[in-house]
Amino acid sequence: MKEPTYLNEVATQQLRIDPEQFALALLNPADGTEYDMVKASQKDAVFCGLPNADVVLLQERLLTAGLYPERIEIGTVASVGALVDYLAFSEIKTPVLMLEIDADATNSFIVTSAGLEASRPIAQGLEAMIPIVQNELGLKDAESARKLFLSNAFDFTGMGPTLIKKLLRELQSFIGFYEVQTGQSIGQVVCTVLPAKLGWIEETIAAQLGVSVLKADMPAWLQSRQITLSDSLPINGQDARRFGLFGLMAQYANNASSTEKTQ
Repeated sequence: MKEPTYLNEVATQQLRIDPEQFALALLNPADGTEYDMVKASQKDAVFCGLPNADVVLLQERLLTAGLYPERIEIGTVASVGALVDYLAFSEIKTPVLMLEIDADATNSFIVTSAGLEASRPIAQGLEAMIPIVQNELGLKDAESARKLFLSNAFDFTGMGPTLIKKLLRELQSFIGFYEVQTGQSIGQVVCTVLPAKLGWIEETIAAQLGVSVLKADMPAWLQSRQITLSDSLPINGQDARRFGLFGLMAQYANNASSTEKTQ
């Protein structure tokens, strides 16, 4: 880490990105604080970032809408931080597999109450399931398959294992490597960005991995972090898909001492 060219080498050779085109930051996996490049005493670091072009595009959209934010944060980082805090609050000791399944890719993380243990991007997302839906149901084109897949008009639960087969293979490889390295087994899985109508994907992945779905007690956790919802929002209707949003609101440092006293 102390070598001046090391970070650029990691970005180009391992992350396969041009560091000049990205806004990057290094964080400590235990608590999300900025990695100390001078001391470089930690053997692990979390690379966070996004293309500079995406930042400019986002800023232009916000300005066009008349919005002037004080800062921009990465929702994934907030979700991981919120989950780490929730696991510590709930005294859940087993590692949890957190998934962000997007259209073209899946971000996979193994999280514990001690921090972020491992992460891996997987080039398998929802779009990879569309051709399988088209083939299995005999639909005429991909667009028809996509519309049906993203609607609530058909129950894909029975077809689930077939649809996630390639993604599951990658997840099993990721989990297997982690379990061999640490001796710990994954206990639960949680998908943080899937819409409710695609909740069967989360259930199918959990069933195929032989683990349970994390059912977060959001009311208790929100209260511990002094987050109060409007009366028009059902507090019992909030679930793990809101970790990213609530993670941006939570004041972890201010509650550290009170949490320790409670425990």
